[in-house]
Amino acid sequence: MSSPDAGKPAVHRPDKAALAKRMARIQGQVRGIAEMIEADRYCVDVITQVQAARQALAAVADQLLEHHLRGCVSRAISQDHGDAAIEEVLQLLKKSR
Repeated sequence: MSSPDAGKPAVHRPDKAALAKRMARIQGQVRGIAEMIEADRYCVDVITQVQAARQALAAVADQLLEHHLRGCVSRAISQDHGDAAIEEVLQLLKKSR
């Protein structure tokens, strides 16, 4: 059985620590939402927290996409593999709709 990352280049993320910190904060938000549901908190309050967590995840995705475009895709274009890299991003964007 092969790894899901087989054939994909290793990635260096200079912002790895900041991303990890943001993800830890989001994990805390999600745990808080679960606790709110368990405590039968007011629906609008729970939905507000869910929306905040979704926005936080979207911000992480945006940051990762920007890094991918500026790094991986740019490098692929300069190495004559741009079409495949662009197609990969287009498929990713189509999935996010």
